[in-house]
Amino acid sequence: MILRKKSCNNLIKYEMISAINIKIQNCVVHKIGNKLRDESVNLSNSCLNDIISIQEILIDYFLSRFVTDEYFQLFHDSDLGLNEVYTFVSKIFNNPEDIYVQSVNLAKHLYNQSTHPKIKGGEFYVVYFKDCIIDSDTVDAIGLFKSENKDTFLKVLQQNGNFNLASERGINIKKLDKGCLIFNKEKENGYIVAVVDNTNKGVEAQYWIDDFLHVRPRKDEYSNTQNVMSMAKSFVTKELAKEYDMPRADQIELLNKSLDFFKSKETFNLNDFAKEVIAKPEVIKKFQQYKQEYEETNDIAIDNQFAISDAARKKQQRSYKRVIHLDKKIQIIIDGNSDNVEHGKDARGNYYKVYYNEEE
Repeated sequence: MILRKKSCNNLIKYEMISAINIKIQNCVVHKIGNKLRDESVNLSNSCLNDIISIQEILIDYFLSRFVTDEYFQLFHDSDLGLNEVYTFVSKIFNNPEDIYVQSVNLAKHLYNQSTHPKIKGGEFYVVYFKDCIIDSDTVDAIGLFKSENKDTFLKVLQQNGNFNLASERGINIKKLDKGCLIFNKEKENGYIVAVVDNTNKGVEAQYWIDDFLHVRPRKDEYSNTQNVMSMAKSFVTKELAKEYDMPRADQIELLNKSLDFFKSKETFNLNDFAKEVIAKPEVIKKFQQYKQEYEETNDIAIDNQFAISDAARKKQQRSYKRVIHLDKKIQIIIDGNSDNVEHGKDARGNYYKVYYNEEE
């Protein structure tokens, strides 16, 4: 995960440009069962003896799925030192030879969180990586991974001039189930953490990210962009729609203006956004008040100026709906020129009237 530093109007933004180029110094594997089903924890007696011959395979398995620009940090509601993962990985960073002892603590902590009936047992890996490059700094990292799903593989056997087939169950190195990378940087804030969870999307998925790791988004351009775009969408579709009885077409026009702002700018400035997108002074005042309320409600802080993350903007814009759904199978897509769409009501009911110059 190598990031390139880019200057942007006196702000700094980082862009991912290549895969991680690192080495594995040590690795421990334990087997974690489901505590609710009284499945056990099978602890290894030591670190893996020889990983040099399969190091490239392991690096590809552990790291190839980390392709996001979204980063997190370990945290605790009252005291960061009470976050178990933070405490155990800190001890490893302080003394890499302590990896086996702390891997046992991490395995027991994960087992204690594996109490949902749908959580699958699997192998748990604690890996020490050397020479990771992030934010232009070379640092070590600790990887925590869990494999839960097994695939069937065919083996071709040659015996006495004939070929036979046999099947084996094993781990598909192209399908990482759960993982996180904890970089030895920004320790006082809970480190820089990248997270992957490709298996569960329901309540049972929370045990890895929320219960075991206990992470929250890192305060950076990605989270700022994501949060302010979510806040702007909520302001338009909820606050303005309620306050001014704003028709859906007008809401979409304002959302389109908001998207155009984020596409055309490298830097977000709250005052510029308010003037160019919100425009009306009385609505700008409501927007500023709504930002404070939104931050308090969601327990976040959005900077008034920051470098815009293209990755966050592209992800967030998918939730900006540009379609008006009317009854069944009637859709109006508005991608501009909302002045040509008129909303009203007559004796027959609600209507949209569309003006156009050409038909394609």
